[in-house]
Amino acid sequence: MIGVIMCQPIELKGRAARPEECAMDCPVCKKPLIVLEYDEVEVDYCVECNGIWLDSGEIELLYGDAAECRELLAGGAPGESDHREKKRRCPICDKKMIKTASGGPTPVTYDRCPDGDGLWFDEGELIEILKHGDAFAESEIGAFLGNVFADGPESGSENGETKQ
Repeated sequence: MIGVIMCQPIELKGRAARPEECAMDCPVCKKPLIVLEYDEVEVDYCVECNGIWLDSGEIELLYGDAAECRELLAGGAPGESDHREKKRRCPICDKKMIKTASGGPTPVTYDRCPDGDGLWFDEGELIEILKHGDAFAESEIGAFLGNVFADGPESGSENGETKQ
């Protein structure tokens, strides 16, 4: 089941969200994220910069093998992440996220919330991480994400800013 939700109520640290907190804003361009729902996973997507937010535990569902996914995400060498990128704030808790490098043959720098609220991927980063999973390319969700994100408009974002 695939769906798009333009604004979804969220619970923030044990309290119900106020209406103005309904949609999360993109950590890069500050535009509201839209929610793409696929089975058990809600992918928060920015139509401006093509970034993707995944709540805690959602990437493991997309990847397929939770233990292998956690190993890949934690497998980057210390200092391998790209520190030239601007620090971004978590769209849930507003704390500065930590730049982290994945393991694998082509490490990917992504942002993770220090409180464990979720992960932020700039354009193309999520697909690169998911490609490390053996079953991803042949899976239904792989085809869906490939169609939605791989062929999106070219934003050419660098250092957290969108090229004009």
